Amino acid sequence: MRPGSGDARQPAPGPYALYQFGTSGAAVAAATAVTHPLDVVKVRLQMQLAGQRGNLVGMGTIFTQLVEREGPRSLYLGLAPALTRSLVYGGLRLGLYEPCKHVCSYAFGSTNFAFKLASGVIAGALATALTNPMEVLKVRLQMSTSSTSTIGEVRKVLAQEGLKGLWKGVGPAMARAGCLTASQLATYDEAKQALIKWTPLEEGFHLHLISSCIAGTAGTLVTSPIDMIKTRLMLQRESKGARVYRNGFHCAYQVVVTEGVKSLYKGGFANFARLGPQTTITFIVCEKLRELAGMTAI
Repeated sequence: MRPGSGDARQPAPGPYALYQFGTSGAAVAAATAVTHPLDVVKVRLQMQLAGQRGNLVGMGTIFTQLVEREGPRSLYLGLAPALTRSLVYGGLRLGLYEPCKHVCSYAFGSTNFAFKLASGVIAGALATALTNPMEVLKVRLQMSTSSTSTIGEVRKVLAQEGLKGLWKGVGPAMARAGCLTASQLATYDEAKQALIKWTPLEEGFHLHLISSCIAGTAGTLVTSPIDMIKTRLMLQRESKGARVYRNGFHCAYQVVVTEGVKSLYKGGFANFARLGPQTTITFIVCEKLRELAGMTAI
């Protein structure tokens, strides 16, 4: 048992599952609310010169253009579906990680790094499969220059592309979420254990801060190319029957051929600027909420 984790009394199994979901979802939603403008900038960067080579503008230029041409409110395009998704996706992603880890421990008698990675992949992929429609709506609204509401965008997608349009890009989205959850949670878990073992740090804010920074860096490096592919697929409209990308692998191939290998990391810095703080806020808030709910630390 980790230092400090024995001070909390675990709730009964029923309420514990609810607390697990609630604390995780609330933490991710809080982090999303703070970092959403950077997510809008990241999506705009990822869609630069789609299908062609050329000089790319930077994060600062995109940010300035957004504010000047579309107003400050444009930095919060797609916030409603983003927060809705965060509550459900965050609750499932972080909430399923520990049960998956316990299953591995029971079945294999071990929770080494490989099993933590596997638990993260399963938790992230399942959470994204259920919440993909909210992600599609979010990126569509983030690229929209008109004042379309979330309900209006839902109607538009259903009318033009059918129900399957809400699950566009679900494959890369599941791959990204699986890699992100695995890299973040497994790295956070391992970093905490290593820091407790090799440094004077104990369970608390400073340990959570350092561990979450390490996890955020790992998550960004692993998922940036997949995130770019996911965005391209979700923004591809098929109302006229024409598709630029057939699937995730075809999208990656086309991007490399037409735009260059470096294009897989379009919006990479914006992704880090968003995902780094988001990961830090998520883990710090989640750990605090778990402490207040009488739960053990992650």
